[in-house]
Amino acid sequence: METVKAKNKTFKKLGFTYLETAEIVVALNTLLANYQVFYNKLRNFHWNIEGPEFFELHEEFENEYNTTKKNIDIVAERIRVFGVKPNFTLKKTLELSDLEEPTMELSAIEMVREVLRDFETMHNNMLDGINASLETGDVVTEQILTDFLTHLEKRNWMFTSYLK
Repeated sequence: METVKAKNKTFKKLGFTYLETAEIVVALNTLLANYQVFYNKLRNFHWNIEGPEFFELHEEFENEYNTTKKNIDIVAERIRVFGVKPNFTLKKTLELSDLEEPTMELSAIEMVREVLRDFETMHNNMLDGINASLETGDVVTEQILTDFLTHLEKRNWMFTSYLK
C-alpha cells in the first residue's frame, strides 16, 4: 500500500499512485461538472415543462434528476478515494463542463432533444473514464462508470423512442 503526503495529510491508496489515477480523476471531474449542469437543466425542465406532454415529461425529468443527484455524489466520493478534493464552485463547474445551458425557452420536444444531446456528451465522457480506468487496472471506477453507462443507454433509448 502506498502512502502519499499532501498538505500535511496522509492518504493511503490501495495500489495506485497519484500519477496512475490522474487521467481517471480528470475524467471524473469532467463527469462531475457535466452531471451538475445536467442536474440543473433537468430541474429547470421539470419546473417549466408545458403542454400536452406535461404530466409524462414532468415525471420523467424528475426521475432523471434524482438519478443524476445520486450519481453526482458517487462521482465526488470516488474522486475523494484518490485523495483529491472535488471543490466545485458554480464558475468552475461551468468552465469544466462540456454541457451548456439553453439560451432560450424550449418546447417539450426541444427539452427531450437537449437531454439526448447531453446523453451523447456524457456517454463519451464516461467512455473516457472507463478507458482510463481499464488502462490503470482500476476495476472499481470502471464498474461504477459501466453501471452509469448502462442506465444512460437505456434512458437514451426511452427518450429517443418518445420522439418517434
